[in-house]
Amino acid sequence: MDSNRQTFRIAGRIAASLLLIAAVTFCLRRVLPVNATTAGFAFLLAILLIATYFGVTEAVLAAVLAMCCFNFFFLPPIGAFTIADPQNWVALFTFLATAITASQLSIRARQRAQEAMDRRQDMERLYALSRAILLAAPEDVRAARIGQQIALIYERRGVALYDAATQQLVQAGPEDLTDVSTQLRDAAAHGVDYRDASGETLVTAVRLGGKPIGSLAIRGAPITDTALQSLSNLVAIGLERARAQEASSRAEAERQSEQFKSTLLDAIAHEFKTPLTAMRAAATELLAHSERLDASQRELAAVLSEETDRLANMVTEAIRMARIEAGNIEVRRWGVSVSELMQASIQSAGAGRSSRIQVEDAAGEMLVNVDRELIAVALGQLIGNALKFSPGATAVTLRSSREGDCVVLSVRDEGPGIPEHERGRIFEKFYRASTARRVAGTGLGLAIAREIVEAHGGELRLESEAGGGSEFSIVLPAAEKGP
Repeated sequence: MDSNRQTFRIAGRIAASLLLIAAVTFCLRRVLPVNATTAGFAFLLAILLIATYFGVTEAVLAAVLAMCCFNFFFLPPIGAFTIADPQNWVALFTFLATAITASQLSIRARQRAQEAMDRRQDMERLYALSRAILLAAPEDVRAARIGQQIALIYERRGVALYDAATQQLVQAGPEDLTDVSTQLRDAAAHGVDYRDASGETLVTAVRLGGKPIGSLAIRGAPITDTALQSLSNLVAIGLERARAQEASSRAEAERQSEQFKSTLLDAIAHEFKTPLTAMRAAATELLAHSERLDASQRELAAVLSEETDRLANMVTEAIRMARIEAGNIEVRRWGVSVSELMQASIQSAGAGRSSRIQVEDAAGEMLVNVDRELIAVALGQLIGNALKFSPGATAVTLRSSREGDCVVLSVRDEGPGIPEHERGRIFEKFYRASTARRVAGTGLGLAIAREIVEAHGGELRLESEAGGGSEFSIVLPAAEKGP
């Protein structure tokens, strides 16, 4: 159907061109009789008009007809296709060459003007699309919205956009493009472009940083390669912005969830602390008057005191972890000597255990700009774990040393060690190594220690051998001078 319409349009333009030459001939012969020179200029003007508004085929056919009419009606002998004066042959062919050359120049000028107009239209469309994508509200930047804007701005019969990340295929426009869904997925996977036989449907990959992240299908009038590339880049920006917005929304939801969890745990902790305080006071009172109790009662009082302390520690660790995850950890840095920090950490681990701790303080006078209480908590967690997992009365070594511009605080135990396949997960929340499952604990201590150390810009390391003990090291930047 489209080819028939195109054939009728060309035939109509040819017929109109030949009728225009016939009309000019009639006017020059019957209405306004003129000489041969004036007739030649009139024919040339008519051919220029045909070349400007139609095309080269119509202009050449009109030039041939004009030459015949010029010869028959205006060059002697009049009324015959012969020329008496040989010089008129030169004039005739000069006229024909001039007519064809002028028509070619006119056609080229028209083509350049059309190309400039097309480029201007492409720029206007790209500008409109960029405004629609970049200035849209965050909730409006979606693949479906981008496809609708392309169909509207470019006035195409059908638009399909495939997002490789979500494997979502959206369509816009009156025509269905599910027939090219396979080509869309191939373009997104391999970056292969596709164009159908009629040239009206094209599929191109949407790339970001040279890597395909989706594909775009358009059905309608052809688009230049330059405009298609620019359109593809805008679609890539739009898809990336949509993904960034979705990631931001998820992050905000997770942040609010963490804040809610922290608030909830705070509330629960305060509810726990009241009965725990009463239980601890009762256990302390019983142990203070243990001479009034028999052996079994003293044992029960001791168990009550120990388990109350354990439950209080579990609540404290859970609250601390929730606050760290919710971003409520506040680091107040101050110049602290390594010796002071080590003593504070020993106290944090429990004064009653200090007899089992061997201190090797090689960097005692050095300063680190840290939050004293938080680092003491982190190092105390490492010391407490080492004491729990060291067999019998085995000593735990607390060592300080210097490593370049950093201070290293190490805690080594003589426990069972950590299997190699579990070392990568040992700092995860609630994860406990297989060698630690018979020892009481929450699985939060190492996670808390790592978060605190990383908040100071430091690093928490682990070296362990199965059956040969473990060594945890906190690496902190050394301070060049005191506060």
